Amino acid sequence: MSSSPPETETYEVTLSRDERWVVHHVLANRFDEALDADERPAEWVLEAIETLEADGDTDRLTAAQADYIYDALAAYVDHEETPDRDIDHGAAVLESLEDVRDAQA
Repeated sequence: MSSSPPETETYEVTLSRDERWVVHHVLANRFDEALDADERPAEWVLEAIETLEADGDTDRLTAAQADYIYDALAAYVDHEETPDRDIDHGAAVLESLEDVRDAQA
């Protein structure tokens, strides 16, 4: 039986500029939706935005962050109003995040 990785364990995810933009867009929308609802944005959203905005080509995400981003991005990619260019980049990010999920198993 395998145990879950510790919360502080991180995984490297390398994103292109366009892929990073799509993830940032999804996270910023989550942030704005929380503020519009007079709620505090989820901590994982803030942490993930900070990670994406840090310098460097490789992002280090915790397993939980990767899971949250995966779920939010999958919903965005499946939305019928999402532009095709975002779907392509979003799908590439989903593949990268699936690698993180596999590493957790």
